[in-house]
Amino acid sequence: MRGRPADKFELKRKDRVFLRELLHQGKTPLRIARRAQILLDRAETQQQVTRLAEKVGQNASTIWRVCERYRQFGLQAALHDAPRSGHPHAFSPRRTQSD
Repeated sequence: MRGRPADKFELKRKDRVFLRELLHQGKTPLRIARRAQILLDRAETQQQVTRLAEKVGQNASTIWRVCERYRQFGLQAALHDAPRSGHPHAFSPRRTQSD
């Protein structure tokens, strides 16, 4: 057997309810909605990661990463990206030859 061993994935009840509501709102950003769907499908059907990856159109490593972030850091960490290091881009007005 290739890849990581199969393991049981469980969501807390309150997280499951929150994710369902999040998906039914209709205003959820696509990236967050995909991650929510990954968590729900993985917990409800205990699908193999490779099959779930095909279903949601993501790489299997993405599925593992989202589920592992949920296990280690909780729901918000699994749904949202962490802040990135570095200085944010700043834009300044265009310079003209007279400047």
